[in-house]
Amino acid sequence: MEIKEKIINEIRKIYDPELPVNIYELGLIYDIQVKGKKAEIKMTLTTPNCPVAESLPKEVKEGAMQVEEIDDVDLQLVWDPPWNKDMMSDAAKLELNL
Repeated sequence: MEIKEKIINEIRKIYDPELPVNIYELGLIYDIQVKGKKAEIKMTLTTPNCPVAESLPKEVKEGAMQVEEIDDVDLQLVWDPPWNKDMMSDAAKLELNL
């Protein structure tokens, strides 16, 4: 399994506290790049004033660090493009009856 896939598997363990869907399927992870032993992750939140704005990025960073090939994680919280429900996977939309 590729390192990026291992990171995605770890991120899929993190759920939005208000929805029964993991943040990867919600479309909150915009990009994952692996450069050597460093992961660069771009993510967003459903809204800028999300109640987990401080804790969720930390959980993502800690999850990526669980992958033994990763020694460092550069996590960028971005707001462009703004998140919308079209970014959710089909599985997430089914789970939420959308």
